[in-house]
Amino acid sequence: LLGFGTRVSVFKNFGTAMLHVDGLQVEFVGARKESYGRDSRKPVVEDGTLEDDQLRRDFTINAMAISLNGHTIGQLSDPFDGLKHLEERIIKTPGDPERTFSDDPLRAMRAIRFASQLQFNVDPATCEGLINTAHRLKIISRERISEELNKIMLSPKPSKGFQMLLEAGLLEQFLPELVSMQGVERHKKQSHKDNYKHTLEVLDNLAAMDANLWLRWAGLLHDVGKPLTKKYSKTTGYSFHGHEVAGANMVPDIFKRLKMPLNDKMRYVKKLVYLHLRPLALVEDGVTDSAIRRLLFEAGDHVDDLMKLCKADITSKNKNKVVRYRSNFEHVEEKLREVEKKDRLRNWQPPISGDMIMDTFALKPSKPVGEIKTAIREAILDGKIDGSFEEAYDYMVQTAAQMGLKPVKNNKDQ
Repeated sequence: LLGFGTRVSVFKNFGTAMLHVDGLQVEFVGARKESYGRDSRKPVVEDGTLEDDQLRRDFTINAMAISLNGHTIGQLSDPFDGLKHLEERIIKTPGDPERTFSDDPLRAMRAIRFASQLQFNVDPATCEGLINTAHRLKIISRERISEELNKIMLSPKPSKGFQMLLEAGLLEQFLPELVSMQGVERHKKQSHKDNYKHTLEVLDNLAAMDANLWLRWAGLLHDVGKPLTKKYSKTTGYSFHGHEVAGANMVPDIFKRLKMPLNDKMRYVKKLVYLHLRPLALVEDGVTDSAIRRLLFEAGDHVDDLMKLCKADITSKNKNKVVRYRSNFEHVEEKLREVEKKDRLRNWQPPISGDMIMDTFALKPSKPVGEIKTAIREAILDGKIDGSFEEAYDYMVQTAAQMGLKPVKNNKDQ
C-alpha cells in the first residue's frame, strides 16, 4: 500500500502516527477512552476499544467508522445512528448530553457551529444538556471560543448560530453587548426597532454578499453602541445619536476580551463601525461632490466594503421603504464612482506635508502646522482648490498670512 521509503512519524505519548501519501497528510490514532476533571477540558487518556473510542466522540455524525481490515473492509460501524442523523440533519451526542458538554464545554460551541454551518437542527435532549451546562464555558480559553465563533460568523446564515448561542445562555458570557441590544422599548405609540434582531439581519445580508470575516464582524458590531446612546424625546421619539462613535470605541475592548488580533483587522472593523452611517446620511443631506470626497478620503481602500455594510444595513418590514432606500443608495454609489474616477481620492494625501509647512515658515512641530495642513486638506475636499501642488502651496501661504506667518524660504519650485 505504501511506496518505498514512505516515512511514518510515530508520537508514542499521544498514541498517534502520521504519514504523507500522494500529497495528503494521513493521521492514525489508536482506540482510546477518556475521563475529565472538573476544571479542565484536557482528558486523562487510556487505551480502549473501538466502542470506547466512538463513545468519546462529540456527536453521532462524528462517531462512525469504516473498517480497513481485510475480512471486514468497507463495513460501517455506526453504533449511535450517525448516518441516520446525518440524513435527518440532526446534531446529537452519542452519550449523555450533560456529561458530554460538562466534560468538554467547547463541544457546546461546536454543536452550534455545526448546526449553523450545515443548517442542521440540534436534538431536543442534546439542546437541553447544552443549556444546563452552559455555565461550564468559563473554563474554556477565549482563543478557543473565538475560533468557534468565527466559524459561526462564516456560516451561510450566521443568525441561526447566534440565536442558538443566545438561547443557550452562551452569548452573554463573551458578548454581553449584543445581548443588551435585545428588545423593543415603547412609550405610548412611539417605539424603536429590536436592534439585536436587526443586527442579525444585517449579518445575514452581508453573508449573502461577501465571505470576508472582518466585514461580517463590522456588521455584527455596527450598532453595538446603541444601548449606551439611547434617548427618548416626546417630540422625536427614540434616538441613538452618536452610537457609531460609541460603537467604534467599544471595538478594541471587545477584540481584546475575545483574544482576537489587535492589528489592522481590528482597526478595519472599528473604521467601518465609525463610518457606517455616512453613506446613508448623504442621501438625506444631499449627495454633493465635497461630501463624497470626504467619504472617499476617510474610507480609503475600504470604501467598497463600507458600501456593502451600508447596503446590508437597509432592513425594514416596510418593503416600499427598503426599495426607496436602496434606490437612493444606488444614487450615492453612482456618485462615488463618478467622483473617484475624476479625483482619485482613495488613500489620497494632501500635496503639502507637515515637514514642508515647517520648512517654509521655520516652524517647529506645533498647533499652527496642524491648522495649516488641515485647512489645505479641507479646501481641496470642499472643492475650493483643485488639489494641485501649486494651488495648495498658494493656499498654504494665504492661510499662514492670516495667522501672521510669512515664508522664510520659497519651496514652491521643489
